[in-house]
Amino acid sequence: MTVPPRSSPSSPSSPSSRERILARIRAAVAEADDAPAPTRDYLVSHIPDDPAAALDLLHRNLTDYRATVHRTTAAGLPRLIADVLEKHGARSVAVPDGLPREWLGATDAEARGDEGPLSARELAATDAVISGCALAIAETGTIVLDAGEGQGRRALTLVPDLHVCVVRAPGQIVASVPLALPRIDPTRPLTWISGPSATSDIELDRVEGVHGPRKLEVILLLTG
Repeated sequence: MTVPPRSSPSSPSSPSSRERILARIRAAVAEADDAPAPTRDYLVSHIPDDPAAALDLLHRNLTDYRATVHRTTAAGLPRLIADVLEKHGARSVAVPDGLPREWLGATDAEARGDEGPLSARELAATDAVISGCALAIAETGTIVLDAGEGQGRRALTLVPDLHVCVVRAPGQIVASVPLALPRIDPTRPLTWISGPSATSDIELDRVEGVHGPRKLEVILLLTG
């Protein structure tokens, strides 16, 4: 029986299969017209242009995602934060740079600044973290962090088991993702939060706290 010779590999100068396929595609479309510009006449929001409507929708959607939502004014914020920390038995709280210190004026919990910064072991031993946010999206019930002032680095809001996040309303609330994107710097480290961290297996058994805090308390700070 005659065994056919093995085919020799392509020489470095011969085109690869990928190059040959791409060359055929280029030749086939060489005379084709340019693709038309995409139509962008879709709705950028599905709710009225009303700050009160956006606030209410954000509240409902955050609750649907199993976050606990509160509303308060600047005068009531320190007491509310203290009550939330006490409810969860939080005796220590991580505090990002730039967070207003008066927010913690009513709590006895140990405030741990991140100037060091806090090590992974120190963060894991910290009961809670409090932060501001970049903005919140009403239609999706999403809070966006960008590591800006009062938010801290990503690990700060992912490691402690309880995250208390303050959203200024109405200034930091937008109706939809299309309205949010122009206000976000894509070069910053963005974290998009829709409720406490959770996942589920193939049988849809929900497990919380896998990728971040198991408990999310959102405070809607009414500023206007």
